[in-house]
Amino acid sequence: MGLRDLYKQVLEGHACNPAMEAMAVSTSVSPADEFDRNVPRICGVCGDKATGFHFNAMTCEGCKGFFRRSMKRKAMFTCPFSGSCTITKDNRRHCQACRLKRCVEIGMMKEFILTDAEVQRKKDLILKRKEEESLREAQREALQPRLTEEQSRFIALLLEAHHKTYDDSYSDFQQFRPPVRQGPITRSVTRASSVHSVQNLSSEDSSDSFNPPSDPMDSKLLNFSSLLMSQCSSGSDSSLTSQSTSMLPHLADLVSYSIQKVIGFAKMVPGFKELTADDQIALLKSSAIEIIMLRSNQSFNLDDMSWTCGSQDFKYQVKDVEQAGHTVELLEPLVKFQVGLKKLCMHEEEHVLLMAICLLSPDRPGVQERARIEAFQDRISDVLQAYIRVRHPGGRLLYAKMIQKLADLRSLNEEHSKQYRSISFQPEHSMQLTPLVLEVFGNEVS
Repeated sequence: MGLRDLYKQVLEGHACNPAMEAMAVSTSVSPADEFDRNVPRICGVCGDKATGFHFNAMTCEGCKGFFRRSMKRKAMFTCPFSGSCTITKDNRRHCQACRLKRCVEIGMMKEFILTDAEVQRKKDLILKRKEEESLREAQREALQPRLTEEQSRFIALLLEAHHKTYDDSYSDFQQFRPPVRQGPITRSVTRASSVHSVQNLSSEDSSDSFNPPSDPMDSKLLNFSSLLMSQCSSGSDSSLTSQSTSMLPHLADLVSYSIQKVIGFAKMVPGFKELTADDQIALLKSSAIEIIMLRSNQSFNLDDMSWTCGSQDFKYQVKDVEQAGHTVELLEPLVKFQVGLKKLCMHEEEHVLLMAICLLSPDRPGVQERARIEAFQDRISDVLQAYIRVRHPGGRLLYAKMIQKLADLRSLNEEHSKQYRSISFQPEHSMQLTPLVLEVFGNEVS
């Protein structure tokens, strides 16, 4: 086998190598081990910047083309001078004879030049390789998990429902009875474990976050513990000795408004309006407060553990909820829930899907068509899991943590019902509640 044949085989092999694409039809060879890529490469013919090994020598593009044209034309040049011209970048066009002579001296070989047919063959090989690579890429893309059109439409409908029923400007809050905040509250609490459990909010909640354990949120949670417990004094009486409910009218209006928005959201959830009126009412009565708690996470601020709804008047602290008649038994797990949910860093799409799953729970009291509701919920769960796989990298455990939040909401719902019952039993407090609040939570009151 001759040198020319051997070289053509090498070229054909390189045509299928991605690293050689940039060389296109150049019959260049780039032995990486023969030079340092960090050192500037100089053309051996004229001293210009070299682009690689061409026809067995390090040259620039200009001298490469000159040598190829000269060899293919079998050109015969004569030096008009003494036959020993020094070739530079500036004068290389002045003497073609000495330039060609210099090409041969540095090792450029005509055997390395391909014919037109061979050049075309090399182009075809490179094009074929690109087409094959495009096909492989398309196949890889086809194997990637993706949402179906139906799933994408379903998520879009839920997002639209949420946006139409959640005003993040909170401008409607101006229509509520104004908030009336009073000074510190004195209260007796007998839960010996309360301080310990609140101070351990951070460590217990670490499983709800994708963040490393050394989270700066730890100190904020401990600050919240101090805030919460500073509003309690030690004592042996478990009953409420003194409590202001100055915030009850305002927060009753807020809850009533939120219930209206939850009803609006539910009516736009695919499948909900297909249920009987009785089942719709049963689902809404049981899930309303849970969905309100889920929605309120959008305004929850991890920096100061508050719900920030626009202006300072509508920035709600723990003490504000206490002044609506609620106690640490609800507030402690509520804040822990809000912190854990916030730290999951859910996408808005995941948030609305979780609300829909919460709404369509077949095990709610009073539900009749449980199998049908369960089928709706399973469908939403499938969409949520698909979304997490496709759009939430690193969310391998996210679905399980989100479902755990629904279990936490059940406990919060139960405690809220108990405290609502306590508030509503007192006529002076019950009369501050709105008819809608009484209707939705009325099944909890005897």
